[in-house]
Amino acid sequence: MQEMTVRALMAKHPMAIKTGTELTEVVDALLQHKFTGLPVVDSQNKVVGFVSEQDCLRKLLISSYHCEGALVVEDFMHDQPLTVKEDDSAVNVAELMVTEKPKIYPVVDAQGILTGLLTREQVLRALKDSRRGCD
Repeated sequence: MQEMTVRALMAKHPMAIKTGTELTEVVDALLQHKFTGLPVVDSQNKVVGFVSEQDCLRKLLISSYHCEGALVVEDFMHDQPLTVKEDDSAVNVAELMVTEKPKIYPVVDAQGILTGLLTREQVLRALKDSRRGCD
């Protein structure tokens, strides 16, 4: 696992939420695909944010007390998401995952374009597999 990069573990052709997507559509996408969060991308597929179930829940709860009209993802997303690069060391990213909260990391190229998604589950499986023969 020492030499393994994010590229070897990431899910290619990632799902993402486009800017301008309404709150209810974001919730539908998260529930339908069973994601806890997804990156938010602009028209060039550049990562501009990240939205989680918790963000949606918070906004839905607040809006249930006072109507704010149509809400789009930019109104409640995190606008400085943690991202990783394809060539990053999988071990370094695993160490990041121990200290940081997100369970899903957008994978970006040098221009910030979304190229994949990396989950804690993928890293956990790779680490477990790398221990084969150690027990």
